[in-house]
Amino acid sequence: MIKNKKVLILGMARSGIAIAKLLAKYNNDITITDLKKQDKQTLDSLNDLNIKVEIMEQQENLVNDSFDYIIKNPAIKKTNKAVVKAKELNIPIINEMEACFDLIPKDVWIIGITGSNGKTTTTTIVYELLKTTNKNVFVGGNIGIPLASIVENLKSGDILVLEISDHQLCDMYKFKTNISVLTNLSEVHLDFHDSFDAYKNIKKRIFNNHTTNDLAILNKENADVLDISKDIISKKIYFSSRNEADIYLKNNQIIYKDEVIINTSDIKIQGTHNYENIMIGIVIAKMFNVSNGAIKAFLKDFGGVEHRIEFVRELNHRKFYNDSKATNNKSTIIALDSFKDPTLLIMGGLDRNIPFDNIAPHLDNVKAILCFGETKFKIKDFAMKNKKDVYVFDTLTQATNKAYELSSAGDIILLSPACASWDQYPDFETRGNEFKNIVNNFN
Repeated sequence: MIKNKKVLILGMARSGIAIAKLLAKYNNDITITDLKKQDKQTLDSLNDLNIKVEIMEQQENLVNDSFDYIIKNPAIKKTNKAVVKAKELNIPIINEMEACFDLIPKDVWIIGITGSNGKTTTTTIVYELLKTTNKNVFVGGNIGIPLASIVENLKSGDILVLEISDHQLCDMYKFKTNISVLTNLSEVHLDFHDSFDAYKNIKKRIFNNHTTNDLAILNKENADVLDISKDIISKKIYFSSRNEADIYLKNNQIIYKDEVIINTSDIKIQGTHNYENIMIGIVIAKMFNVSNGAIKAFLKDFGGVEHRIEFVRELNHRKFYNDSKATNNKSTIIALDSFKDPTLLIMGGLDRNIPFDNIAPHLDNVKAILCFGETKFKIKDFAMKNKKDVYVFDTLTQATNKAYELSSAGDIILLSPACASWDQYPDFETRGNEFKNIVNNFN
């Protein structure tokens, strides 16, 4: 554990603030910095703990060889000037989760879930199923709950379920799970990692420090998953939605160890991608002796996670769906493939220099594309190239209003941006909540 050290924390998002407050309890000299102004309540809470706050552009000027650690927000790139300077000075650079690892009791079960898509839904399913056991279960990580905010509550024998992003895996070294899940791999976040190979190698870190006693749960139908996991020493369990595996989908049934666990007709959330997430949940639930009855009861009522193909409301025979968590092409493809009805697609956000071409084969039901944000003109060109009506706006409000105006009875109005939110919003949750507020104010 980091004690009696001098620490610089880059970034004042949730995890940065949480780790600053945690480390303040261990006699550390802490400075935290961000580009953006912070609210008075946040600043007061940090000042009360003698944490120095620096809001500034040239953060590299803060970095010097007196610091023992740099704790970096996962969204900050390795090319950041402060990060580059810290490396030149050989200052260890870690993230909030790595900084917490030594505080986790050694016999806590740690379940780490990563992948290009499906992380949040899978994490939620695993967490909810394990809550039916007689163990204490905690959830955190990339799902929006910093590990630093819960780590001190962990006790011997508890279960910790963590969603872990590729950005977080970049700065994790000692961190180790007992169970690691890799849902799938596709070409996303290449602006952050420079290449798909680099991205895959970062994802492989979810198996770091595994022994033959640890478990990897892997997607049998994803060639890249199979490739990067071929030399790991973990025990392996494979899931498949197309072929037989340790757990698989066949004839609308999920089968595990030759036993039918549930029929898909008894599952509230539909779609092959959701069945894959559910299979992962079933494998882990059965490890902790969750009964088939408890599994069925949960899946009968589970309607999915907020901001992921989330049904908002039906108005005048139009259905609105919030898929703000779709921050890459693959997520938007999954959303489009979930609907058969005519769809008005709202897209846009931060420009990560990724083309949208692989969405094109999935536009059959799309009546029009409404785009906003930094990528609006790139999306306009994409829509015109694919002979789709397109409307360009500055804001999500304008795009949503126009989508409703253009819609007819029976249509789907879908926010599925295929872009990160950071051009106009602090996070995808804020973007999704704005969409829901707009829609709920229609009459």
